Amino acid sequence: MPIMFNTLLSAAGFPLPEVRLVRHKDNRADRGRSPYELWRDDRPKFEGYQSVQGFHNRVKLSAPFWAVFIVNLQEETMFAGMYRAAYRGLLKKDTPWPTAEGGMDLAGSCDVFDLTPDDRLADLSGRMFINWGAAALAWVQHAKRNDKPVIEVRPAFREEDFPGFLNFIQPLSKLGKLPKSWETALRSCRGVYLLTCPKTKEQYVGSASGEDGFWGRWQSYLQTGHGGNVGLKSRDPSDYQVSVLEVAGTSATEKDILAMEGLWQSKLQSMGMGLNKNWAGAK
Repeated sequence: MPIMFNTLLSAAGFPLPEVRLVRHKDNRADRGRSPYELWRDDRPKFEGYQSVQGFHNRVKLSAPFWAVFIVNLQEETMFAGMYRAAYRGLLKKDTPWPTAEGGMDLAGSCDVFDLTPDDRLADLSGRMFINWGAAALAWVQHAKRNDKPVIEVRPAFREEDFPGFLNFIQPLSKLGKLPKSWETALRSCRGVYLLTCPKTKEQYVGSASGEDGFWGRWQSYLQTGHGGNVGLKSRDPSDYQVSVLEVAGTSATEKDILAMEGLWQSKLQSMGMGLNKNWAGAK
C-alpha cells in the first residue's frame, strides 16, 4: 500500500479540515516562467504569483493552511511546501504577471493572501511526488476529502542530468520543457544535428553555427515549423525528433561546420532520400 499524503499531514500536526491542497500549473506561462521554473529560479516571484488569486476562488482557498504542489517540466506533481495562509484583501494596484510578458492583474480584480512558509514537512519540498488524480482542473481541493497517494520520495531535489550531446534525443515540442542546465549545454556548443519526421520517416541534416549553438538554431523550427529550410517548407508542420550528430570544436569556423554538415548529408544520403534540398549550408 502506498503512503498517503494525509497520513503525513496528520503526523506533522496539521488538522485535515483546515488544509487545502493547491496545485500550480499555469498554461498561460511563457517559456522559462512556469510556476515550477519560478519556484526553482526566483522564489520571490513564485511567492508573488501564488499570493494573488482570482476572487472567485476565495471560498475554496479559505483555510489556515495550504499544501502547495507544482507541476514540473516532466508533468509530475511535486510537493513545494506547507504555508500558513491568511486573506489580506483585494489587490491594491495593477500587478504584472510573473509568468507571462504583458499579462496584468488589475487593482481590485484579485484577492491577495499572506502566505508564510510552515517548516513542517519542509524536508520533503522538491523531493516528494504525488498522484493528483484525474481532476487536473480542480487545482484547489480539501485535504480531508481528497487523500493523495505518494508516488515517490527522492533523496534530494535535482533535475535530470544532461545526457551528453551524442545521447540527446528529444522531440522539438519538448525543448521548452527541458531543465535549464540542458538549455545551457545546448547553447554552449555548435555542430551538426539531425531532424527526423515521425510522419514520413525522412531525415534532415542541418548545422548550428551561431552564438547560441544548437539551442538557438532549433528555436527557429519551433517558431516557424521549418526554420527557413526548403525541404521542410514542402511538408506539413511536424514534431520533428532532434538529435546531435557531431559537436564542433571551439576553434571551428563556420566553413568547418558546413563541411561537417556536408559530410553527414553524404553519409545519411539526406539529399536523395531525405529532406535536404540544397547542399550543406544552403537554407
